[in-house]
Amino acid sequence: MTEMSSLELLLTAVIALVALATVFGVILGYAAVTFKVEGNPLADQIDALLPQTQCGNCGYPGCKPYAQAIVDGEAINKCPPGGQATIDALANLLDVPAPELDAEHGEEAEVKSVAYIREDECIGCTKCIQACPVDAILGAAKLMHTVIADECTGCDLCVEPCPVDCIDMLPVPQTISDWHWQTPLTPAQRFTSDNPHHNLDSNLIATDRGLDDSKDHAA
Repeated sequence: MTEMSSLELLLTAVIALVALATVFGVILGYAAVTFKVEGNPLADQIDALLPQTQCGNCGYPGCKPYAQAIVDGEAINKCPPGGQATIDALANLLDVPAPELDAEHGEEAEVKSVAYIREDECIGCTKCIQACPVDAILGAAKLMHTVIADECTGCDLCVEPCPVDCIDMLPVPQTISDWHWQTPLTPAQRFTSDNPHHNLDSNLIATDRGLDDSKDHAA
């Protein structure tokens, strides 16, 4: 009889927990749908064009906040990691003139780089781990740290906090797997006088004309 009562109590407790979980699940689901905050689709498009280094050079704590700031009227030329290609892409998306990179926020790196920790010199202070915005550094206190190269965005925020200066930023050689076409210029950008590709079509036509003339002389 005692065993039967214990079993009944156990079943009652399980049923009660399941019922409570179901009720709370329904409430949370309803709240998620009712109070859902819709994101700005333009901010998402801008964020997709940014390099996602989360470096903070733009003055914002990451690419997403900077994207929202651009929607709110912030300048589009404050991202050194993205460089002029990103500025041009943003200008094309927003249909505005493409300014040059704002030098106050840094210079565009010609080659992508990643952090490298000289592990034999690392003292395990964890300061680089705390500084990394994308959790690309592994390690523990008083133990060697290492960088996950595939996760590192090259923001170099880990370099300055290192008390023993054992972190280097090494260039990443470009391979077929990460090579990509440059963002094409808009018609307005192609035919501006300060564009290095200005008169490209006319040069090609002149070259073709020169070939045609040489053929005529040969004939």
